[in-house]
Amino acid sequence: MKAMPWNWTCLLSHLLMVGMGSSTLLSRQPPPLSQKRSFVTFRGEPAEGFNHLVVDERTGHIYLGAVNRIYKLSSDLKVLVTHQTGPDEDNPKCYPPRIVQTCNEPLTTTNNVNKMLLIDYKENRLIACGSLYQGICKLLRLEDLFKLGEPFHKKEHYLSGVNESGSVFGVIVSYSNLDDKLFIATAVDGKPEYFPTISSRKLTKNSEADGMFAYVFHDEFVASMIKIPSDTFTVIPDFDIYYVYGFSSGNFVYFLTLQPEMVSPPGSTTKEQVYTSKLVRLCKEDTAFNSYVEVPIGCERGGVEYRLLQAAYLSKAGAVLAQTLGVHSEDDLLFTVFSKGQKRKMKSLDESALCIFILKQINDRIKERLQSCYRGEGTLDLAWLKVKDIPCSSALLTIDDNFCGLDMNAPLGVSEMVRGIPVFTEDRDRMTSVIAYVYKNHSLAFVGTKSGKLKKLPEPVGPAQRTKVSVEETSHLHWQACPDFMSTPHFPQVLLCCLV
Repeated sequence: MKAMPWNWTCLLSHLLMVGMGSSTLLSRQPPPLSQKRSFVTFRGEPAEGFNHLVVDERTGHIYLGAVNRIYKLSSDLKVLVTHQTGPDEDNPKCYPPRIVQTCNEPLTTTNNVNKMLLIDYKENRLIACGSLYQGICKLLRLEDLFKLGEPFHKKEHYLSGVNESGSVFGVIVSYSNLDDKLFIATAVDGKPEYFPTISSRKLTKNSEADGMFAYVFHDEFVASMIKIPSDTFTVIPDFDIYYVYGFSSGNFVYFLTLQPEMVSPPGSTTKEQVYTSKLVRLCKEDTAFNSYVEVPIGCERGGVEYRLLQAAYLSKAGAVLAQTLGVHSEDDLLFTVFSKGQKRKMKSLDESALCIFILKQINDRIKERLQSCYRGEGTLDLAWLKVKDIPCSSALLTIDDNFCGLDMNAPLGVSEMVRGIPVFTEDRDRMTSVIAYVYKNHSLAFVGTKSGKLKKLPEPVGPAQRTKVSVEETSHLHWQACPDFMSTPHFPQVLLCCLV
């Protein structure tokens, strides 16, 4: 996969919240000219692209991860401070990187693409990981982006050798009286011997500590990681797990992924490669990763299958949508965007769907699969373990909602797909990003599209409206795409969008 040459502009969109009645959440009439939405924009240097965006929930300050630079912006997109991260002399074949030992590969001036940007609230620092030197990270002080640390001398400090900006996802698990954990998920680009696809790392209080990013547990036989077996690549030479989204909820950490699989079409004896969207779940406290389970997800509307995950966002249900779905208002929902089919990853079809998953239902399906496997039924059923086809082993034990696995029947796959609820489909302008939040008991979703439109969608308010909702196009922005955006915590009417 080649990194796409994003050249983003970030903007602040002041979205007009209209009156909400019981039958509709949005005015169907366009706003008068005097109420047109205003946009405040920030443009980076012509040669650099924006890769990631995070907002400090306490201050409203915005941090942008760009090619060769980290920006700190005010809530109205004024530059407060910048920190340069590249370019530098490097070669992706240098492992360990040349800053550790001499590399015999030819070195060239190489851009540093930001691959992960996280706020560590507990220690008031920004974790900024790039593409240089096999994916090392800087720890920057939130106030002024002063470099607190940049560990690079141990193999645990090299998080990902993929140069693509969307190849790494991280989730921080925080504790009041212990060091925090960082769950890292990354594509491995054919190098499973160097990089685990998922691992949990230590976030030490001291940014320069020798144990920063060390595996939470590691001995001769077991470690806090999942590695793709090398023989998987004999079946699918270009196999990888591509991470789209990650979050924590309750006792678990979740990642949403795209994975290639070899399947036989109906009536055919030959196999072809397709992509399957899967949710991966791990227990926060599982240091041996015995709790790893993955389950396929997708949705269907009118006989059309939407199986290629494009984006996702975790939100609460809100009182109105909760009543429609038969859940509690504080239950977690996954708002997801899928494109049609399974066969194209890099060039997805324009037909796309916005679908809602009730997280509890996914967890219930995982629990059922764990119970059946521990009764000795079936195999571990993982695409990347198919060369072994390991049978489940029976054991007499009680598996409840918080079961975190044993050193058997792991890692485990669920074969039956969990289907989401489709609430909106788009046939011509593929949806590429999504955010959702609760406003005055109503759940609102915003989607960004391939052509640069923002669409505001209300929740369905009754069973008859689950497949048909009103849509307001908040703006046509005349850029190529809207791949990433988020709301700010202090002003829910304000939307941040990064545009190609």
